[in-house]
Amino acid sequence: MNKIYHPKKEDWSKILKRPTQTVADIEKIVESIFEEVQANGDGAIKKYTDQFDHVQLDSLLVTDDEIQIASNSVSNDLKKAISLAKSNIEKFHAAQKTTKMEMETMPGVLCWQEKRPIQKVGLYIPGGTAPLFSTILMLAIPAKLAGCSEIVLCTPPDKNGNVNPTILYAAQLCGVTKIFKVGGIQAVAGMTFGTETIPNVYKIFGPGNQYVTVAKQLATKHGVAIDMPAGPSELLIIADDSANPAFVASDLLSQAEHGTDSQVILVSTSEKLIDAVEKEIESQIKELPRMAIAEKSIGNSRLILVKDDESAIDLINEYGPEHFIVCVENEDFYLQKIQNAGSVFVGNYTPESAGDYASGTNHTLPTNGYAKQYSGVNLDSFMKSMTFQKISIEGMEAIGPSIELMADAEGLQAHKNAVTLRLNSTKPN
Repeated sequence: MNKIYHPKKEDWSKILKRPTQTVADIEKIVESIFEEVQANGDGAIKKYTDQFDHVQLDSLLVTDDEIQIASNSVSNDLKKAISLAKSNIEKFHAAQKTTKMEMETMPGVLCWQEKRPIQKVGLYIPGGTAPLFSTILMLAIPAKLAGCSEIVLCTPPDKNGNVNPTILYAAQLCGVTKIFKVGGIQAVAGMTFGTETIPNVYKIFGPGNQYVTVAKQLATKHGVAIDMPAGPSELLIIADDSANPAFVASDLLSQAEHGTDSQVILVSTSEKLIDAVEKEIESQIKELPRMAIAEKSIGNSRLILVKDDESAIDLINEYGPEHFIVCVENEDFYLQKIQNAGSVFVGNYTPESAGDYASGTNHTLPTNGYAKQYSGVNLDSFMKSMTFQKISIEGMEAIGPSIELMADAEGLQAHKNAVTLRLNSTKPN
């Protein structure tokens, strides 16, 4: 990993740069695939599935028989682990439900807010080098709790035209209504426009590579909402001499193995800890089956020594990490001062992988600095807030003259008339 000691503030943006291509580099490819899927539907989907996933499919839809066979092949131990995770995720997200908010802003003017589910949602589940069945739990569970009536899932097939069995098991367990063997840009395009077999949706959720991220952003130009621009995974750890170097290294590697375009950063006030973590990384990485991927990711990564906690927190807020681990003696300082992070993990015994799988929080989080303005996925991500109002005659008499004056000042006579007619109707003949 690249070691950087006491970087100057003017250099932060350079040293914290993510290893991602710009939208401009990818957008033309995405746009051309979108145009073809919009024009040719399933035919275009199958063409690009052949081109990118190297398999020719007769049907895109996963059948009930395929789901049953897949479910039977998942071990009972793994099913129990998924059940534990499902229970915790359900508890945490169910607790996020809010009740109807109602108030009388002035006598006779009643306003209230209620929430309604987004009827049709699409879930994108990566299935390449790491089939992320855990992401199904993170997305389908809150979608079901919210009351979404149609939950569509797209995930890429393998070279034999099959979907990972655990993905299919988790999908049916969590209430997904339709599953399609479609990945990448073409999956996002299919859910955006709809095809002969893939329904269009109102909002698309889920992480993916840089191409999927840009595809989701392009979907918003066609009237489809997205959860957030979630791209390659990233992690930042703040640690001092109270941290366990082996634990810190294991957390850095847990994100580094996600993909070659992932990034991990260690920030510390202790040069001794940085040296110890570096040695642990060199040792632990040799034992990883995904060593080649982790090595490339480590090449994008940083070990940064800063002079004090104030410099550290400023740098961390500037970066806005997707995952933020706090392993320091003065943890309250960082918990109070952190402004920009997708999800925070506190203490030596809170690995980031707990949030990835089973603690209950959601792992679909903003990356690439978007933690400065986006939240991670939560129950409200699958709902819309609607406002209501009801005004009585007495309320109109109280509020109406002010509305008339404001509408008149803006030159909107019809707005004023809508009030004036009602006020006049209440006056005796």
